Amino acid sequence: MIIAKFYLIIMIGYLLGSIPSGLIVSRWKAKLDIRNFGSGKTGATNVLRKLGRKPALMVIGLDVLKGSLAVVFAGIIIGADFMLIGEFGVGLLLAQVVGALAAIAGHIWPVFFGFRGGRGVATFFGGLIALSPVAAVFGTEVLIIGAGLSGFVSLGSIAGAVGAYAILVPLTLWNAFPVEYLIYAMAGSLLIIYMHRENIRRLLSGKERRLGEKT
Repeated sequence: MIIAKFYLIIMIGYLLGSIPSGLIVSRWKAKLDIRNFGSGKTGATNVLRKLGRKPALMVIGLDVLKGSLAVVFAGIIIGADFMLIGEFGVGLLLAQVVGALAAIAGHIWPVFFGFRGGRGVATFFGGLIALSPVAAVFGTEVLIIGAGLSGFVSLGSIAGAVGAYAILVPLTLWNAFPVEYLIYAMAGSLLIIYMHRENIRRLLSGKERRLGEKT
C-alpha cells in the first residue's frame, strides 16, 4: 500500500512541477512563447529579461508554490503510513522529499510542453520552504546577495542552492534535523548545478549575461 502511495506522490509532484508558469505568464501578459527567446527556458530569469520585473515575480511565486504544494500533498497522501527497510524508515519525511524532487523534475522536464522547462531553482526553494524554512531563508539570502553582488543570476542561484545544503549539514549533525532534508538539499543543488552547466561555461569564458540585460 505504501509503495502505491509513493507512486502517486511522484506522479502528483511531477505533474505539479510540469505546470509551465513562465510559459503561461508570458502568453497571458505578452501573447508570446518565452521559450523562443533568450535561454529558451521558462524560468523567471528569462521572463525577467524579456517581459520585466512584475511577470518575473509572478513566475517565481507560481514556481515556488509548485514545490511547496508537492510537499503538502505528499504529507496528505502518505498520512501515518510507515515501513522499515532494513534500518531505514520509509514514511512521511521521505515521501515529502520524493514529492518535492518530483516537482523539480517536472519543472525542468515538463510533460505538457515537450520536456522544455526551467532550471528548477524556484521550485527547489518552494519544496525547501515546506521542508525546512530555516535552510530556505538562508539559501534565499545567499542567492539574493550572490546575484546582487556579482550581477549574475546563475551564480546566485547556484550559490543559494549550495548554501541551503551547506547550512543543513551542521543542522543535521548537531541539531538533529532529519537526514531526509539534507538528502533533498544535496540532490536539488546537484541538479541545479547540472542545469546551469552552460551558464558555468559562459561564466568561465566571460560571456554570461548580467542581471537586467534584455534578451
